[in-house]
Amino acid sequence: MIIKTANAHQTQEAGEEFAHKIQSGGVVCLSGHLGAGKTTFTQGVARGLGINQNIISPTFILMRRYQLPVTSHQQLATKYLCHIDLYRLDSIDEVKGLGIEEILADSDNIVLIEWPEKIAPLLPRRRWEVQLETLSENSRKITFSDTQFNNKH
Repeated sequence: MIIKTANAHQTQEAGEEFAHKIQSGGVVCLSGHLGAGKTTFTQGVARGLGINQNIISPTFILMRRYQLPVTSHQQLATKYLCHIDLYRLDSIDEVKGLGIEEILADSDNIVLIEWPEKIAPLLPRRRWEVQLETLSENSRKITFSDTQFNNKH
């Protein structure tokens, strides 16, 4: 599926709508260059899951974890949204001791990962791939794919 957004608000709305497709324990890989809208999209996903906190990029701390409201996690059997940003990492060896494999495998989590290519061998076979491309200063092209059958990892 491919959609185009004209501004940041529409990119957030796309994330909010996408949140309804995510299953318990879901992993979402967010790809795109700096400024493509990965965190903006994540803000929408969080809102779609009922999280009212301010969602900011975890670039300098690598991960932020947000608790889902009771009504959300009762429906999903998921308790947390984990937003991981791997931009600052240079190699997969840097994440080995951070527990990311456990976070990815825990069905209590929905995990959104910015710069997922940096840990490609650790990613689960079933995951969503969301590619954000800049079309102009404000507009984006967002491509969604479910890698359930396409991934070799």
